[in-house]
Order: sequence, then structure tokens, then C-alpha cells
Amino acid sequence: MAVKNIQFTKIEIQIAKYLFKHYKDRYNARQLARILNINHAHANKLCNLLADKKLLVREEIGNSVFFSYEYSNKLAIKFMEYTLSLEEKEFPSWLSALSHSLKKFKDCIKMGLVFGSSINTKDFNDVDVLLVYGVEKSKDIKRIKDEIRKSGLVEKPVRYVDIAEKDVLLNREDKVFYNMLSDSLVFHNPEKYAEVIKNLIWF
Repeated sequence: MAVKNIQFTKIEIQIAKYLFKHYKDRYNARQLARILNINHAHANKLCNLLADKKLLVREEIGNSVFFSYEYSNKLAIKFMEYTLSLEEKEFPSWLSALSHSLKKFKDCIKMGLVFGSSINTKDFNDVDVLLVYGVEKSKDIKRIKDEIRKSGLVEKPVRYVDIAEKDVLLNREDKVFYNMLSDSLVFHNPEKYAEVIKNLIWF
């Protein structure tokens, strides 16, 4: 494959990331166009290009063509790990204080996400944060939560969902947990996030 064919547009990356995160679902180009607010014909063309680049799997079901992420391709996973590593820098401006505060958790957690309405709109009531860590870090986590609350930098209440890494697979059928993982921004350890998604698929 020529180097010029490996380049990715912003919308291509958006499509690939959306499909990677929504690991339980397959989408056709029309659905993706509606979700991502792009032209249907353009979405169809880009999905086929991404399939040619070995990032998506193309599947014909009846008269429709559906796309999902190519989780079995190691290079596709590496590409997504790199893409997700940029999310911390892509937090919306209204969450900049939160993003700064969440850095305190980095030595204690194995993975961290922000999910819920706060990542999509300025008009939110609270911030939802998922923390994955080992039980031995519980005291450190509690101390950091208290520090963030007392600092007052994050004006809205922060609601934490704590889960042990060993319990992630136990929640694989839980729709709420799926929504947390799929509609989120990664603020810590995108490699672990990619590994979690892969494990949930292959389990």
C-alpha cells in the first residue's frame, strides 16, 4: 500500500474511533452519517476506504453493508491506541479544570474515563468519571477525590464509578457499563482501554 493511501482525514479518524468504542454494534454508512452529522455518500466512501486500509470490517447482510472495527488486526489496534492517546488533549474547553485535576489519579489507577453529558455540552449538572484500579489503591483514591472536591477547581459535582479491573468482564452484559465505555473520553491509559475493549469482544 502506497504511503499516500495510509493518510487519514479527521472524519475518517472520527468514524474509526466511533466504531471501535461501540464494540457491540455494527453500523451502515447511513447510520454513521446521521450520528456523526456528515453526508451519507461521503460516509459510505470513507467507510470503504477504511476497510481498504484494514481498520474496518465490511459485512454484507441482505441488501445492506455494515461496518465494524477490525479488532483482530494488531496494527489497527496500535493505530487506535495512538488515536486514543490524543483524547486527553481533545477534552472540551469547559472541562479543562477537570482534566487538570484528574491527573492526580494517574499513579493510582489502571484506566480512567470521563463519560456522560459533560463531554458533549457545556450545560451539564455533574461530571461522570470511571476509575479502574486495584483494591490496594483504595485509600489513595479516596484521598485524591477529597483533594479534588476541596480544591473547588471543578465547579460541578463529580460522580465517580469505581471498578476493579478483575470485575470489568463481569459487567460485559451490562448496558449502562457499555454506555460508559462507548460514550467517553479517555484521560488515562488508552492502551488499557483498547485492551479492555478487545477482551470484552473476545471473551
